[in-house]
Amino acid sequence: MGSNKRYADRLDRQYARRTDEIIMRDHKPEGLKTAELELDKYAVTIPPAPLAVTVWVRYGTIPLRVEAEAVKWTEKVVACQWETPNGQHKAWLWASAVKVR
Repeated sequence: MGSNKRYADRLDRQYARRTDEIIMRDHKPEGLKTAELELDKYAVTIPPAPLAVTVWVRYGTIPLRVEAEAVKWTEKVVACQWETPNGQHKAWLWASAVKVR
């Protein structure tokens, strides 16, 4: 029996999305530790409205690319939030892992 070449890309995206949802449902994101933030060393910016971003975040040993919102940041770290099957997740991430959409 052959594969469905016409819809292969779409099916791959659906499978990847479902896999990501299961990972986010069953795990918590691993953000930076308090010592890594150095919030006493750098000025914190809080925008009037969250900024749409794409981030790399780890769930255990699994890195996921997630569409999120940046809610505050310094020159080194960004506080992000995003929706998951279990509700909203939040984490502080390195600024280099965050890209504006």
